Amino acid sequence: MANDASTVFDLVILGGGSGGYAAALRGAQLGLDVALIEKDKVGGTCLHRGCIPTKALLHAGEIADQARESEQFGVKATFEGIDIAGVHKYKDGVISGLYKGLQGLVASRKVTYIEGEGRLSSPTSVDVNGQRIQGRHVLLATGSVPKSLPGLEIDGNRIISSDHALVLDRVPKSAIILGGGVIGVEFASAWKSFGTDVTIVEGLKHLVPVEDENSSKLLERAFRKRGIKFNLGTFFQKAEYTQDGVKVTLADGKEFEAEILLVAIGRGPSRRASATRSRASRRTAATSWSTSTCARTSPPSPPSATSSRRSSSRTSASPRASWWRSVWPA
Repeated sequence: MANDASTVFDLVILGGGSGGYAAALRGAQLGLDVALIEKDKVGGTCLHRGCIPTKALLHAGEIADQARESEQFGVKATFEGIDIAGVHKYKDGVISGLYKGLQGLVASRKVTYIEGEGRLSSPTSVDVNGQRIQGRHVLLATGSVPKSLPGLEIDGNRIISSDHALVLDRVPKSAIILGGGVIGVEFASAWKSFGTDVTIVEGLKHLVPVEDENSSKLLERAFRKRGIKFNLGTFFQKAEYTQDGVKVTLADGKEFEAEILLVAIGRGPSRRASATRSRASRRTAATSWSTSTCARTSPPSPPSATSSRRSSSRTSASPRASWWRSVWPA
């Protein structure tokens, strides 16, 4: 790390997840002097708590299914159960290998990596570990955290998020998954392969509702064949503890009970990240960026009447957009 207070980086990036490290590597490739600030581990959600670990779980589940179905291929094998500690060891090994590779890549590009919690102190500086890091440009890539619904408290035991699900020390006998998006269906598939009785609750009309409808229908057909249950088109109303687990009640009065409830409605910015972005927006609006090549020299042209109508039509016609606004208002 550069300790000279007079050092000004070409680009300071706050957040070392997928967006942050990709920007750092590209900036270094273009010849910029880049500082990358991350309070946890470079790689962020995707590498440590998202895409990569869930794919490792899905692969382990695929192996379990193949063992069950081995006789179809003339292979004699027996399936004796899931060693969840072994599954986590495999998952962590995959993450560790990629993490080491990413660390080496960042170092080889001569990106200045700063470990610590950074705070935006001005449009051109970030405070971290008691030092002020100056940059001609500052990029906010502060990532996301699992979200919940109003009145639904994630306790990490019976009502869990995807972060908790990735380190769960047991295979649940039954699970309700609130949210049929990418996160929800991945855990539904993996857990079903591990032997869990899974029910997905999705408020919209299809699983993975933001994807192409034909893809959603193919996924639903595959899940039916595998015995993964799902309830579509009715929104969640409340969840309450039972003696052995959790009971979920929907807006139409339907009730589902299971050992655990996985809240998989998506991820969003943390309150601190939102505040950081908000402060950045205010400061940027109040500051003249005359020396910045990224400066906006004139206000953007107003949209045409046609484009405005199209935009408002898409927004009002999208149930997912209105649902998102109701959960996470701007």
